[in-house]
Amino acid sequence: MRLQTQVSMPPTDILECTDGLRIYEDLPGVSSEDLAIDLGQNELTVQATSRYEAGESQAMRNEFGAMSYKRVFTLSDMVDRENIRAVGKDGVLDLFLPKAESMKPRRIEIKAE
Repeated sequence: MRLQTQVSMPPTDILECTDGLRIYEDLPGVSSEDLAIDLGQNELTVQATSRYEAGESQAMRNEFGAMSYKRVFTLSDMVDRENIRAVGKDGVLDLFLPKAESMKPRRIEIKAE
């Protein structure tokens, strides 16, 4: 028996750092083979599927198990799209969206006259 897959937005934390944004998504039971991250012109889409087979048992209640996840992030011009990095470990996806060079803080040099 295969249980029907539910679709959910994964719990997500977004943190702003001096050099970019960090996005953490909780994706329990998702392997790297079942995870896709697609970059469009102005969107970053994360899609994943966790696998769970109930075997011969009849599920009376199913609060975890097979799940499909999807989350779409709108990107601003501040993101350096060429250097986005993703790492998955222990059911947590860690995305790093670096700031474009033109958006990073810089110090203005003062010249003495």
